[in-house]
Order: sequence, then C-alpha cells, then structure tokens
Amino acid sequence: MIASWKDLSIDACDNARLGRFWADTLGLELHQHEDGLVRLTGPTPQSTVWLAPVPEPVTVKQRVHLDVHAASVDEVLARGATVADDRFRWTVVRDPEGGELCVFVRDEVPERRIYEIVVDAHDTRAQAAWWAEVLGGRLEAEGDGEAVEAIPGAPFEYLVFEPVAEPKTVKNRIHWDVDVSDVRLLVEHGATVLREPDNEISWTVLADPEGNEFCAFVD
Repeated sequence: MIASWKDLSIDACDNARLGRFWADTLGLELHQHEDGLVRLTGPTPQSTVWLAPVPEPVTVKQRVHLDVHAASVDEVLARGATVADDRFRWTVVRDPEGGELCVFVRDEVPERRIYEIVVDAHDTRAQAAWWAEVLGGRLEAEGDGEAVEAIPGAPFEYLVFEPVAEPKTVKNRIHWDVDVSDVRLLVEHGATVLREPDNEISWTVLADPEGNEFCAFVD
C-alpha cells in the first residue's frame, strides 16, 4: 500500500445543479462553498465527493464512470437523468450534463450507494494490479475486465477496469484523490507528474500508467 483513498471529484459545468443530482443519487449532504466548489459529505471522510466547475461540456464517452445502487431507475430519471441503454441487467443513464452512469436496482439500497467505479483501460490486468498496489486492495477478475476490491477506507465495493480499444483523448471528468506520505513513492511506482503544487493548488496532479488523472495530497 503506497497511498490511501481520500475522496472523489467530478467536473461540472453547473456544479450546483450536478451536485444536487449526485447528492440525492448517492444519499449525501450538499455544501456550497464560496469559491464555487460543491462538497458532498457522507458517513466517513472518504465518502466525500467534490464538484469542481469547468467550462468544457461532456463531448465524448467518459472513461471513468460510477455504478450506483438505487431503489428504481425512475427515481434517478426524476432528478434529471435520461436513459441511454436499458438492454442489460443494469440501466445506463446520462446525468443532467450527459455523463454516463449505471444504475443497479436493489430491493434494499445500502447506505453507501456507490457500487463500483469503472475505468476504461487497454491493459486491464496491469491497471488493476497497479492500483491494487497503490491503494492496498485485492486483485480480482471480474467478467471481461479486472477489479480491485477491499480497498481500505473506500466507500464502494470495487474499482473495475474494463477493456476498450479507443484511446484517451480528453481529461477525465471523474477522478479520485489519494493521501500519500511522499509523492515520489507514486512516481517511483510509475505515475507521471502533470502539475506540481503552486500558488493555486497545494496538491500534486498525476497520471497513472494509462494517463488517468488523480491528485495526491501529502499527509
């Protein structure tokens, strides 16, 4: 285990509107900050989700999306989502800004409503193994992809890597943050630094071996 799970971040053009959607969908409490950020809080600090304002709208399929537990698809649609695909045992919907998520209907909805975080990957095994080592989770095969489970502190069951052929072309709109004692440990493990701390940010922006952005905070 190199780092620990900190929280989740979602880009939004209208972060107050998208924040309300995700707060209600995930059963979290919404807090509006003066700097424009929206923070969603839950039963643990690791349940926190940040909504960060960005000018760019959704233009391509997201390479990172959430699978969520819900009592019904209709309740998610009532919050402003639209159905994208209902051919599976889950339903693919688009949030109010067009980002994909998958809804898994449950007779009993658990308190922690994020089921999985799903990441597109070229080498699913390598990606899952890399993140299992970073976050201290257990590597498991899942369907056509690979998964990391039992991540200490994570407010979800699985971090899943699904195979895709298309390359990454834009910044991911969903990413996660980690706590680490020294950013160099991540770099030595194969991460790439995209942005050092500066006058605007106190954390380091990195990319994993397939270019997925994440942020590291020195604890």
